This record gives sequence, structure tokens and C-alpha cells, in this order.
Amino acid sequence: MKKLVAGLAIGLTLSIPAFAETLVVYSAGPKPLSGGLAQAFTEKTGIDVELFQSTAGKIMARYQAEKSNPHADVMISASWGHAITLEQDGDLLAYTSPNAANVPASLKTDSYVAQGAAALAIAYNPKSGMAVPQHWADLTLPEYRGQVTMPDPSKSGSALTLVQGLVTLDADKAWNLFDQLAANEILIPGANKAALNPVLQGAKSAVFGAVDYIAIGAKQKGESIEVVYPSEGTVLAPRPIMIIKSSKHQDAAKQFVDFVLSEQGQKLVAERYILPSRTDIEAKRAGWNDLKIIDFDAREAAAHAADTQSRFAEVMAAK
Repeated sequence: MKKLVAGLAIGLTLSIPAFAETLVVYSAGPKPLSGGLAQAFTEKTGIDVELFQSTAGKIMARYQAEKSNPHADVMISASWGHAITLEQDGDLLAYTSPNAANVPASLKTDSYVAQGAAALAIAYNPKSGMAVPQHWADLTLPEYRGQVTMPDPSKSGSALTLVQGLVTLDADKAWNLFDQLAANEILIPGANKAALNPVLQGAKSAVFGAVDYIAIGAKQKGESIEVVYPSEGTVLAPRPIMIIKSSKHQDAAKQFVDFVLSEQGQKLVAERYILPSRTDIEAKRAGWNDLKIIDFDAREAAAHAADTQSRFAEVMAAK
């Protein structure tokens, strides 16, 4: 009888599954991409993913608020500046994925790598009847008075990146451009979607500094919107993925980064009209060979980000 009971106990013990590992990922949108990557990763590895999805600013704020008792294992931001800050604070785990071989050097460091990138563009509503803009400065023309919106650089990391890039290219010309936009009654209503929505609705005609994949996605859903990349060039807004050093699931976190940079993961990125960080993965929008990119020192720009935001706000307040 004792042998039978012992045998049953052993059988019951063996039938109880081991505690499932759960990876906590904080991710800036788009939500369908974050959810799709998490689901596909779980299906491939059996590792569950707990997602917190919000804006880049909100996931960063939540992480900072939890630093005494950290929860996040991996963070995906829409702000390259967030990755720079976290690396400088010593909060990131150094890791280079073998799948990052085809990611340009400018989009990876020892501690973080781009999941993908957006390009900043002019998005305009063709039903507005306005001439198609070809240059950033076209939106300062009299016919565009009161017809242009722009995301707020204090609320949109991508908008700040655009300001930084244009200032790096030619500071005097860039600040003069912003002065002229202010004089032309540009509207700065909030973050990216707040700037795009009035143009989609026909209340305004164009967005200065639209996140291209958001506008392209809207067009694919039947919205009246077109995207123009100004001939003088634009900037990329990379989306960094990074492992938090305090993670208790570092091996799983590395597997997640590997998956995001795998062919399967990068194709999921491409499906959302984001530029895949791997140059060997086909984009479903303007690709690496189609864009004229303004290169600038992101670390130097990050060091002066507060001053840049302040000066921009002063220019717009003076209109």
C-alpha cells in the first residue's frame, strides 16, 4: 500500500507543469505590432509575455517610477533618446543579438538596437486642393496659412528628432523655418495622432513632421492622405529595443530581442509599415534606398534636448 501511495505521489508530482516563465515587456505602440510580436514569440518559445503598452513617454515614466522595485525585463520605445538616457544611467544590459548583423551601425550599440524606424515626412490631404508640397519650407507659403499642424516636440520624441536633425543640418535655416511656420499660424495640438487627425478630417491640409508609418497605415485604411519625403532630406526616428539590467529573466529577454530581429519578427515590423531595422528585409513602404537621411549625432542632440525643446516652445509662443 505504501509503495502504491508513493508511486501515486511521484506520478502526481511529475504531472504538475513547471512554473512558466513570464517576460514583462513595456512597449510603445503600435499596439497590433507589440501584441503580434508577443504572441508569435510565445508560440515559438513557450515563454509568456506580459505587455504594458502606451506612449513612449508613459512607459518611460512608469519604468522610472518603479526603479526601486523594477518590473520590466524589456523595453521598446519610440524615442532613441530614452535608450541613450537609460544607457548613461547604467540601467541597460549589454547584449548584441546575432540577428543584428544586417542592422546599420547607426541603429545599434552594445546595449540597444532599433526594432525598426519611422521617417518623418509631410503628410497632406489631397482633397484640400493645395499644391503638393515638395520641401519643408513649402508649408510656410501664404496658401498654407492656418492649414498646417505639427506634433509637439515636448510630447513626441519623433518630432523632437526632426527638429534636432534640421537644426544639425543648418541651424540658422532651421530656426528661421520654425519662425516662418509660427508666423504662418501652424497648429501644435499634441503628440503625433493629435497632429494627424485634423488633416485626416479635412480641417487642416498638412502635417509638418508626420510619422510616416502612421499616415501610410491610415491611407491603407482608405483615408485621404499622402506622404511626401522632402527633397532636402529627413530624419529617421528609430525605435530602440533594450534589456533592463535588473531583469530576472535575462536569457528570455535575449531570446525576445533575437526574435524581434529575426526574419519572422522583422516581417511583422514591416507589416505595420515601419521600416525594418534589418536592411535585408523588404519594407512595405519607402525603403533604405528610397530615403535621403540627415545624419546627426544623437548623443550630442540628446545632451541638448531640453534646450532645443525650450527654444522651439519660445519660437511658437511668439507667433
